[in-house]
Amino acid sequence: MANLWGGRFKEATDASAYRFNQSIFFDKRLYAEDIEGSVAHATMLGKCGIIPSSESEEIVSELKKIKADIESGVLMISEDAEDIHSFIEAVLTERIGDAGKRLHTGRSRNDQVALDMKLYTGKNIKEKDELLKELQSVLLSIMENNTDTFMPGFTHLQKAQPVTLAHHMGAYFEMFIRDRQRLSDILKRMDQCPLGAGALAGTTYGLDRSLTASLLGFEGGPTRNSMDSVSDRDYLIDYLEALSLIMMHLSRFSEEIIIWNSNEYSFVEIDDRYSTGSSIMPQKKNPDIAELVRGKTGRVYGALMSLLTTMKGIPLAYDKDMQEDKEVSFDAMDNTADCIREFTGMMKTITFNKDVMEKSAKNGFTNATDAADYLVKKGVPFRDAHSVVGRLVLKCAMENKALDDLKLEEFKEESDVFEEDIYEAISMKTCVESRLTAGAPGREKMMEAIGYYREYLKN
Repeated sequence: MANLWGGRFKEATDASAYRFNQSIFFDKRLYAEDIEGSVAHATMLGKCGIIPSSESEEIVSELKKIKADIESGVLMISEDAEDIHSFIEAVLTERIGDAGKRLHTGRSRNDQVALDMKLYTGKNIKEKDELLKELQSVLLSIMENNTDTFMPGFTHLQKAQPVTLAHHMGAYFEMFIRDRQRLSDILKRMDQCPLGAGALAGTTYGLDRSLTASLLGFEGGPTRNSMDSVSDRDYLIDYLEALSLIMMHLSRFSEEIIIWNSNEYSFVEIDDRYSTGSSIMPQKKNPDIAELVRGKTGRVYGALMSLLTTMKGIPLAYDKDMQEDKEVSFDAMDNTADCIREFTGMMKTITFNKDVMEKSAKNGFTNATDAADYLVKKGVPFRDAHSVVGRLVLKCAMENKALDDLKLEEFKEESDVFEEDIYEAISMKTCVESRLTAGAPGREKMMEAIGYYREYLKN
């Protein structure tokens, strides 16, 4: 296919070098955004009288047909083209002749690709936001059904204090709130249109860049500096950083599901639809989906580091290095979407073994702090109470008991302050529901949080 350049060259590009230079293999996914930008550009050219309005209308009409033909399969994107911009313009010119050659008036591939990536990234960000919202809906459902499902809370992967499954899920809900806020922030920062910046220094044509920005939905108007317009990939780095944080949160969550799924914990049963087996060990039911989410996190991190490294030494304005932004970004976008989608399906179908979780909380001395607080409320200094309960825990550990299993006489051997009401004070229900500070797992505060999350998802 014909290049968009070549007049000053005596020889054709070496075939291997041409292929090395091509980006059509991966930027072909930008066809819709490229056509969208070209429609806006052609419309603006016609309204400004830079090209005849009749030709502007012809270009716009044919571009829309090209888009429809690509999507219906009538027109296949040729991988002989240098890039998607060359392909679209070549097809347009082939169909409508010289009028098609006027489309590129006042435009460079530099500002064209900057626009295409911004439009594509903006749509992709909104897709991720919807996927995260669906995941949050699943988590909220789990929370609503498990406000009285007691389980151990952990520090250092050691059982620490009792919480509820609802409270535990709420921690991840909060992480995904922050992830969605970051996505929203990126959309605001990238809300300026680079089209019309030309190669780097604008153009001598009287373009109405504000009109182009408006046609393309950029509320922030046109970009303010033409050099920055074509060399800016900050928004992509921002997005890859946001995707890395989303993946980090999913990976932490996956790690817990993997641990909870083990025979030693048995907190959860992953649905058969989201598990795999072993080719040699017939008893195995593996948490492969969670493991793949955890594994793909490094891949997304790699995309971020790759683009940061690519951009760190590029002088103004555009350089061909910046073509390397696409493959890694597309890969990160695709993999993150897949991970959120599959993780959501896994969580939607997972079974929580509530009795096992509560038993684990009891056997892990998660109520030890509450036993110490019991003594403090009866006048024992906290440091002395801490020591008393520590000795009781040691006794229980040696005898393979929970604190709840001790007889009152055994409690009294360490402190006469203990009375029959100690059993009520250290029950899982009391331990959790007595925690009523903001953000705590107590039922009253948990219901307030769930109410907030319901409204959050509505709005």
